[in-house]
Amino acid sequence: MTLSPAFLDELRARTTLSAIIAPAVKLTKAGREYKACCPFHSEKTPSFTVNDEKGFYHCFGCGAHGDAIRFLTDQRGMPFMDAVKELAAKAGMEVPAPDPRAQERAEKSAGLTDVMAAAQAWFVEQLAGTEGSAARDYLAKRGIDGATAARFGIGFAPDSRGRLKTALAHFGEDALVESGMLIRPEEQAKDAYDRFRGRLMIPIRDVRGRVIAFGGRILGPGEPKYLNSPDTPLFDKGRTLYNIDRAGPASRKAGRLVVVEGYMDVIALDRAGMAEAVAPNGTALTERQLMRLWRLDPQPVLCFDGDAAGQKAAIRAALRALPHLAPDRTLRFIALPAGQDPDDLLRERGAEAVKAALEATEPLVERLWRHEAESEALATPEARAGLKARLMEHSGAIADPNVRQLYRDEFLRRFDALVRPQRATFAPRPQWKKDRAGKWQPPAAPASDVARAIGSGGIDAPTARALVEGFVLFPQALHDHLEALAHLPLGDRPSAALRDRLVEAALAGAELDRDGLATILALGEAPLAGPPAMGFSFTRRDSDPARAVSDLAAAVEIVAAAQEVETALAAATERLKINVTDDAYAEQQRLMAARSRLHSRLASLAGNE
Repeated sequence: MTLSPAFLDELRARTTLSAIIAPAVKLTKAGREYKACCPFHSEKTPSFTVNDEKGFYHCFGCGAHGDAIRFLTDQRGMPFMDAVKELAAKAGMEVPAPDPRAQERAEKSAGLTDVMAAAQAWFVEQLAGTEGSAARDYLAKRGIDGATAARFGIGFAPDSRGRLKTALAHFGEDALVESGMLIRPEEQAKDAYDRFRGRLMIPIRDVRGRVIAFGGRILGPGEPKYLNSPDTPLFDKGRTLYNIDRAGPASRKAGRLVVVEGYMDVIALDRAGMAEAVAPNGTALTERQLMRLWRLDPQPVLCFDGDAAGQKAAIRAALRALPHLAPDRTLRFIALPAGQDPDDLLRERGAEAVKAALEATEPLVERLWRHEAESEALATPEARAGLKARLMEHSGAIADPNVRQLYRDEFLRRFDALVRPQRATFAPRPQWKKDRAGKWQPPAAPASDVARAIGSGGIDAPTARALVEGFVLFPQALHDHLEALAHLPLGDRPSAALRDRLVEAALAGAELDRDGLATILALGEAPLAGPPAMGFSFTRRDSDPARAVSDLAAAVEIVAAAQEVETALAAATERLKINVTDDAYAEQQRLMAARSRLHSRLASLAGNE
């Protein structure tokens, strides 16, 4: 009976490995793992570890390694299907009924593995022959010696349409076509021919080390540069990772798993003493490949090329990973020098440079932030709004609620620091001074401050009352506008007095929520006496807080700009009195139009019910 990989993966995911092993071995908790004396060999010091998160056990003494199924078959001597049935019963899963077609496919797949093993051996023979000289020269140029080529099983496919077909004819043409080694034309009159011709052949293995596909690199001119096997009963390129058979054990020893873009990058890292590298098979990382990575390492390192295509691939992987992030599941990134891949870096600067790069990893949140913040200039409100929208979309894609909230908070913190680098804090800063009465006085407004634009003529009483009332009802806005509020020239005395107390309370470190602030300021339901305030959203207690804070910020900016225009208009009018010119008149008219537009904007904002 044959079981699908999807069923077995689900069974492993639902199985708590320590619960399966505990009846046979005394486990001791050690951080996020369990330790014990190995059940597969005699020892006094524990070297056997069990990791529930990754779903495997490993003995550093004898090398025993496996999952729950392997433990039952190796330690308890159970047949494979009996082990599966026992685990499925505990996990509440039904073992699929025997499927004759599945059995047939399994037998066919077993035959195809023999085809692929024979093909790989034949390619190795051709590499060593006279026709393989160009391929051997290419390997030497890439710094790949004979031992490395043998370790990865590299071979050579002669530039012929039928040499492999003839060499493996005993398997039958149908098996060779189904394995992907031959191409059968649609026209029945034409013969099947070798898929790989004139290429360096790199075998792709499954986790058990069996050859299931090939990647062929062309040696002369032509396209594509790399040709991969098609999907077959053995090979699913969206699920398979190149070098997974060697990188799995190596990653446990190294404490990390590295993902690179291509076969040669994997081989280059191996030459540098880092065998814990894998690569997708000529495609972007898929969700299924990410899941396989996370089973080996909760935070694999993506080391993609330093060119534009490599960086785009890194971002695609980051976005694909977002929905699946969890407290124990993320990605890390490495930024290589522009235009370089790991192989380039190794050849130009040596293994130490590669190892240093692998140590300087960048977390996923940083990589996404940097990508979005650098994607376009943020000179306009629209561009900044676009950045914020993209960041919120990214955080919203995360399924885990805790990780989602923390990503949102981190993105907003970075966004605020970027667009408001001069934002005031609540703690009194050195430039704030107390007067003789012990009252905090703000510094003179700097030229760049919004408050600098507010003229000395003062703000009309209704507007002043509305602004101050807005800060009382929505004190969270003080975080952004404390100094601007302190500089407002308020002609309305009650408004000015309340403003001063509000600033004093904020600088004293008061709790800035609405009810707490109202108690400190001894306010009732109506913060200010006098006629009802203008109809801004921030003067209504029941307004949506986000909208009210946004409108309050807009109103402060409009008032500041209006005062600036008034000051400039007064100066332009004086110049016009002295010397009547077309330019002076045009400047006065421009400023008058600007004042009219600002008044209209403020009136429109006040009409937001």
